Amino acid sequence: MGSFSIWHWLIVLVIVMLVFGTKKLRNVGSDLGGAVKGFKDGMKDGSADKPAEPQQVTGQTIDVEARREQSKT
Repeated sequence: MGSFSIWHWLIVLVIVMLVFGTKKLRNVGSDLGGAVKGFKDGMKDGSADKPAEPQQVTGQTIDVEARREQSKT
């Protein structure tokens, strides 16, 4: 089976509209759009909560693995 032509997709669309009705499909479309908008807003809010740059600690950097090896001896 090859890919579907435009006529196949149109027939499927007509059948779906007959089964579900245009009002139900419109409601599903608006619900889906609202969900996508909410998701995008949530992603923007989530990125705003993070600090823009990581905080840098001044002073000496401690290598944890090296410190563990020193304490074992």
